[in-house]
Amino acid sequence: MAKMVVLQQHQPSFSPLSSSLSDFNGTKLNFRVQYKRKAYRPKGALHVSASSAKKILIMGGTRFIGVFLSRLLVKDGHQVTLFTRGKAPIAKQLPGESDEDFADFSSKILHLKGDRKDYDFVKSSLAAEGFDVVYDINGREAEEVAPILDALPTLEQFIFCSSAGVYLKSDLLPHCETDAVDPKSRHKGKLETESLLESRGVNWTSIRPVYIYGPLNYNPVEEWFFHRLKAGRPIPVPSSGIQITQLGHVKDLATAFQIVLGNEKASREVFNISGEKYVTFDGLARACAKAGGFPEPEIVHYNPKEFDFGKKKAFPFRDQHFFASVEKAKHVLGWKPEFDLVEGLTDSYDLDFGRGTFRKEADFTTDDMILGKNLVLQS
Repeated sequence: MAKMVVLQQHQPSFSPLSSSLSDFNGTKLNFRVQYKRKAYRPKGALHVSASSAKKILIMGGTRFIGVFLSRLLVKDGHQVTLFTRGKAPIAKQLPGESDEDFADFSSKILHLKGDRKDYDFVKSSLAAEGFDVVYDINGREAEEVAPILDALPTLEQFIFCSSAGVYLKSDLLPHCETDAVDPKSRHKGKLETESLLESRGVNWTSIRPVYIYGPLNYNPVEEWFFHRLKAGRPIPVPSSGIQITQLGHVKDLATAFQIVLGNEKASREVFNISGEKYVTFDGLARACAKAGGFPEPEIVHYNPKEFDFGKKKAFPFRDQHFFASVEKAKHVLGWKPEFDLVEGLTDSYDLDFGRGTFRKEADFTTDDMILGKNLVLQS
């Protein structure tokens, strides 16, 4: 693995995790960052909304991020419409959500059924509605966004869910919003969308999450670990296990999306959003065990170059250091994550996996390949 260098000028300072990995939440950041704009710190609870009720369209909204975001916006008094293909219920009661809250939400949320790749329909239906604000949660390509902009020439704000995966791989970490980007990354469509928004002169805001976790997560992030912990199996971790990564809770991400709405400090700006702390792969395995009330996990390290897993994914994270600074969002927007890592994983486990609602069936095929080879080497 390449040596990691952490920038000291205009960047957060970083101290590696101790070898014991006793701090499940990772390493606390000590920041000394200055911005041209004066830091914005709202009084009381972190809650910023537009000055008046808006007619809002969410592209997507029935899975994960949009589920939590739509509830925040409805509670703020906005008229919220979800644009989906109609394959999933528009309103579904969340674990822990009261009957009263769910009834209030489901009576107010609206639906526009269609395929976002049917560009003619997108143009005609959106033009007829005349939305003030668009949240694009599931957009992947710039060509999917252009018809939306064409249909809404007086759009007040376009808020886009991008990805920290657009950054160019670097030995200088954490990634900041001004870092070089990779036009060949698998998230290049999101990068091209950001460029389109800038070129069209609209009032846009782009949010770049790192790894997202939390209740309803359809990506096997924390679920991958919980599957193995619940089955009492060892946890295979590639290489040394001290690769450093970063996770952000979905509810904290939804709050960030809420805060940028109607916020002039967010105009034509990019913000990294994730947790405040970094964690190693081994530390994450232990954090998941703590969150789910499991014993200390058995962690097995392996060299991924020694295996041919075919198209199967043996581990849910990229095998490298990957994390980003969230200082800009904290200083400019006044945003701060509510969940630390163990609290967030506990929230996810209790609301999803503790109720037996795993999103995907466990597949231990690659684990068995790794563990089988390890047993041969030990014999």
